[in-house]
Amino acid sequence: MIGQLSNTMKTSGNFRLRDRQAGILMPVSALSSRHGIGDLGQDAYDFADIAVASKFKIWQILPLNPLGYGNSPYQPYSSFAGDEIYINLDLLKEEGLLEEVPSFQAYSQFIKYDEVREFKESYLRKAFRNFKETEDYKEFISKAFWLEGYALFRARKKINNQKCWLEWETLDYDQEEVLFHYFVQYYFYRQWMSLKSYANGIGLTIMGDMPIYVGLDSADVYDNKECFLLDKTGHPTSVAGVPPDYFSADGQLWGNPLYDWDYLKDHKYSFWMNRLSWNKDMFDLIRIDHFRAFDTYWKIPSGDTTAKNGKWVLGPSYDFFDYVYKKFSDINLVAEDLGDLRPEVIQLKDHYQMLGMRVAQFSFDDDMKKDNYQLPDFCIGYTGTHDNAPINGWYHSLSKIERKKIRAVMNKLQFHGKTMADRVINYILAGKPIIAIIMMQDILGYGMETRINTPSTIGEPNWCFKLRTLDTFKRKQKHIIHLLTKYNRL
Repeated sequence: MIGQLSNTMKTSGNFRLRDRQAGILMPVSALSSRHGIGDLGQDAYDFADIAVASKFKIWQILPLNPLGYGNSPYQPYSSFAGDEIYINLDLLKEEGLLEEVPSFQAYSQFIKYDEVREFKESYLRKAFRNFKETEDYKEFISKAFWLEGYALFRARKKINNQKCWLEWETLDYDQEEVLFHYFVQYYFYRQWMSLKSYANGIGLTIMGDMPIYVGLDSADVYDNKECFLLDKTGHPTSVAGVPPDYFSADGQLWGNPLYDWDYLKDHKYSFWMNRLSWNKDMFDLIRIDHFRAFDTYWKIPSGDTTAKNGKWVLGPSYDFFDYVYKKFSDINLVAEDLGDLRPEVIQLKDHYQMLGMRVAQFSFDDDMKKDNYQLPDFCIGYTGTHDNAPINGWYHSLSKIERKKIRAVMNKLQFHGKTMADRVINYILAGKPIIAIIMMQDILGYGMETRINTPSTIGEPNWCFKLRTLDTFKRKQKHIIHLLTKYNRL
């Protein structure tokens, strides 16, 4: 077993951590369902029940915002709105807004986004026509400060054949379309908050995911152009990405517009404060993707086809987070601090006592050997994230020499199992990290075919993984309890 099992209590910001706990990484979209994509209906409640019965304390999800380019949750049309594709139609039927709703691609194992969206939208529009405004609806409209701008953006986008706002030929819009987006955002919010309340009530903490950047083709940029580095025509003058490294000779060119941090600072970071305020209500913990960009970010000239010609630029750093914690003293942030980082990034994270992240697949190199492959205690240890292959798929993709090395490490640490996923799960659960998060695919022993996303690639099969049924998860319950008991994570 790795190290001593800690009995101390830790804090992250003002979030009181339980001593040694475990969670599961499972996107809402990947839940089983009878309508082609995981949603906020009964299967989500059943999943929460099984997770709690298995003694998990945290459910980590991916962003729920409206999916943009390539169906990526990290290129959304808004960082406030939810995607209506996650609205459960059966719950609308229970409210009398729909009659019979047939199954569609029921309990499939692969999400066909275009087909599912067309099916769901047809029923959402029927429900919209049957909807009568309520006081609760009006209260939501008044609370959702971002809603009017988002609904107008979507209505104008539709009348312009879904083109990017930079290519719009008209600013006309259909008022009924605006009201439709009011309606779906209301029901998304209601269904999500109901699920979150249920999960919290049975002892499950929800960790949301907040991309640091927003998509160019989004209501965020369209309504807040002054907050970004854009030219007079609205095009980015520089874009986001990361420099070349061992894995990518060209680096990664993400293409997101960069923030005008000087403007944001002069205006008390209001755009970011609004983002954090809304997400703080939606989630118990918030993982901030690409945390390092608050210290230094890679600035790539607009028009470049690779990330090679970028340069490091200082971010808002302590000034930003001083403002965050002054405004939201009880906010619970997790810093995605993976990769090759300069010391100042870690110092920034540690200054505010934010939990960082460590991933098992990056923990078996020679740099970790001196520490006997032990991960630090004040972090979240992962078998993998949405950007990693499941353990079994990753292991079988390695060379014969690399597989032998991994087996040698596991043997040295005395972690055994039928598959490499079994062994790595034991490694993460036994280790020092106060929180251990296991990917669903690793719990079930799945392979490369269930990978959620491969960075620097677009389209299928990215974001398409989905469970057929929760039965396979339920059958693992006793085994999970055994492991969490063994490694003191109950």
